[in-house]
Amino acid sequence: MLDFNKSGGLIPVVIQDNQTLEVLMLGYMNEEAWNKTQVEKRVTFFSRSKNRLWTKGEESGNYLNVMSTAVDCDNDTLLIKVRPEGPTCHTGARSCFQTHYNQNFIFKLEQIIENRYNQPAENSYVNHLRNKGINKIAQKVGEEAVETVIAALAQTETDFINESSDLLFHLLVLLKEKNIPLARIATNLESRHQK
Repeated sequence: MLDFNKSGGLIPVVIQDNQTLEVLMLGYMNEEAWNKTQVEKRVTFFSRSKNRLWTKGEESGNYLNVMSTAVDCDNDTLLIKVRPEGPTCHTGARSCFQTHYNQNFIFKLEQIIENRYNQPAENSYVNHLRNKGINKIAQKVGEEAVETVIAALAQTETDFINESSDLLFHLLVLLKEKNIPLARIATNLESRHQK
């Protein structure tokens, strides 16, 4: 049970991207905002500057859809994992924390590939691969693996990085084609890890 009394009625809320795990913002909730968030499954804060409830995205359309919540060990801080609709920061950035790059972009790329599958675009390379079928997708993974090995042994670091990127991209497409999320691979790797 959340303890809203500890800090004068407001608790800090860390907002994290459910897929990439990137921290997107920090806000505050009172009990009313928390209740509204639970009912609507969209994050509502208590805005200290506006002195009222504020649903993130109510003006911009950039809502934060609740995927899961966790309360800290002292019951006075909340972690909410979300599926953001557009950028989170009012500046237009994906996060209010100005990191130099999305440290979990590979999960974002998985989401982009998923979107290409769900909403095919005519000029999309992902659609081009998908239309050729699983045999071609698997073949591309094999080709990129060989090119990555060659780059590692006989080419520049830039070539190796580019070929590794191509390999990971095509592997993500193959995983999507087989309907296996990257999280399942991560879970498998974790289970195989020797402690």
